[in-house]
Amino acid sequence: MTERAPRGPVDPRTPQGRHLTGPVLIAALGGAAALIAGCAGVTQTAPVKQPGPNVPEFAPAFPEQTRAPASDSGVSLAVEALANGLEHPWAVAVTPDGDQLITERPGRLRGVSNVALVPEPVAGLPEVLAERQGGLLDVAVGPNFDEDQVIFWTYSKPVRGGSATAAACGVLSDDLTQVSQVTDIFVQEPPASAPMHYGARLAFDGVGHVYVTTGERFTEANRVLSQDLGATYGKVVRVTLDGATPRDNPFLGITTAEPTVWSYGLRNIQSADINPRSGELWIAEHGPKGGDEFDLIAPGRNYGWPVVSYGKNYDGSPVGRAETAADGTKQPRYYRDPVIAPGGMAFYQGELFADWQGDLIIASLNPGALVRLELAGDTVTGEERLLTDLGRIRDVAIAEDGAILAITDAADGALLRLTPED
Repeated sequence: MTERAPRGPVDPRTPQGRHLTGPVLIAALGGAAALIAGCAGVTQTAPVKQPGPNVPEFAPAFPEQTRAPASDSGVSLAVEALANGLEHPWAVAVTPDGDQLITERPGRLRGVSNVALVPEPVAGLPEVLAERQGGLLDVAVGPNFDEDQVIFWTYSKPVRGGSATAAACGVLSDDLTQVSQVTDIFVQEPPASAPMHYGARLAFDGVGHVYVTTGERFTEANRVLSQDLGATYGKVVRVTLDGATPRDNPFLGITTAEPTVWSYGLRNIQSADINPRSGELWIAEHGPKGGDEFDLIAPGRNYGWPVVSYGKNYDGSPVGRAETAADGTKQPRYYRDPVIAPGGMAFYQGELFADWQGDLIIASLNPGALVRLELAGDTVTGEERLLTDLGRIRDVAIAEDGAILAITDAADGALLRLTPED
């Protein structure tokens, strides 16, 4: 695909990158930690055990932005397999009846009812492009499911010129065997030939809108479109439940912008959830080599990719300006270097893990783990890693009784139920 020049007023201007090196960086970080410890009257706790950063010369914009203190909840997890033999499952959702829906990336939607995998996949789904990172991706139970049985999903839609991240909805049968009245509510523009970086998480705001996250489609020619309001690459888009553009979207009426765009300058967003306490949308995006971001999403804001980043390219070359900040771009609330490669995430609400209320539970693909982040408002105050021996965890969901559901991304993947060990 030919690279296009960005359209619209989206190019960040004067760089203000934080770029410290050697003893200066160490002194800056150590001084900030000592100041916080002295003011708070507490002893600082080391972060979770992990390798050193890929880009050690980058300093955080504020002390709590990375490597939060390690937290130990004292909880051991009991792991029960509810379904096995799943082929690269990508997402799990829970119905009000307690059933589960699981996507398999090759293009199948599976139901689990009464702790048993429904033998046949759900019929009626559209064709997917099941190549590389493409396939059937997220699945979510609609906000009005009790009345209309509508579910939503995302997928890599084969189109002329390649494929596009798409979001669709349909009516699910009571026996979890079929969807009908299937309708696309969003299709990414323009199409891309690279079957990579689709993004593709869904989140509902509770007042009739759905957020769809997209990726920037990986290549150097494609990634610059994250800064182009005329393309839905590297964006959070916001539509109504039937795919219409809400009247209060931030770029509505700008002729060079796609009206569905809610925020931009993002890389590959495979995590999204609404904080039930504040109603705010949080996302996690994959960084390159370092630079995973946890962002608090605000309408109309630019999150910087690929102009600025806390990571570097896989070949070791710098991203963009080799800086972490620029005028007109918004800082992540938290970043990771090295990465955890975040899959799905969910704010915890439930009774089984009483001390985890409001914490973020995150799936890690690399190195693989269940990650728990403690939050105080919009600040990460602690981190715990659990189940580090399970391999790639792709998604998480919270069951009605407070159990955590997780899926493992493998050729022989599984749906797991996680509860506190007696």
